Amino acid sequence: MASVGGNPAQRGGTGKESAPDGFRSAVEALVAVRPRPEVVFAATPAPRRLAPYSWAVTATVEVDGEELADGRFVLLHDPAGQEAWHGEYRVVTMVRAELEPEIAGDQMLGEVGWSWLLDALQTHGAGYAEPGGTVTRCASHYFGALADRGASTEIELRASWTPADGRFERHLTAWADLLCVCAGLPPTAPAPLPSADAPSLGGVVPMPARRRPRSH
Repeated sequence: MASVGGNPAQRGGTGKESAPDGFRSAVEALVAVRPRPEVVFAATPAPRRLAPYSWAVTATVEVDGEELADGRFVLLHDPAGQEAWHGEYRVVTMVRAELEPEIAGDQMLGEVGWSWLLDALQTHGAGYAEPGGTVTRCASHYFGALADRGASTEIELRASWTPADGRFERHLTAWADLLCVCAGLPPTAPAPLPSADAPSLGGVVPMPARRRPRSH
């Protein structure tokens, strides 16, 4: 992760010096996360209107100099809690990756994409509650001066959930692994055997991303 220095609550966050100790500790745990080599973290300004305190980081998945996926991870904190969160903290994320055309047409893409998220959280032991989100596919066709570019399809997964375990580093690590799976890379570890109260989501095969630089 990029070295940002200063107050831990300011690293990539809202810059509020009066951040509660709990939030500062959460940010310290997030800043200490070291993802797998393909993932590059960078601090980024956090949204200021969603909660009194927030922290954010962006990430890209790079293999052989090519960017295969990118995304954003945000931790929100409201000491008073928010009814929709059922807690004082909320994780808000976004992941994008370009897919091979034959994979992009799969009718189960949405369900599979959502299972990648839940599988990653389960694999890394990140307790969560109230998950919600969307999986969107976007097809692009190029014309005129851009006609030499082949058609492309992108998957975008937006999700949020309430951390239920206080182990914030596990949530960021799980999200980084989700980013890699969306990029077509294998997960870092097999999913654990499901418990009686956890869905069986292991064994999901990652869909290969298009291995060429992303067009923005």
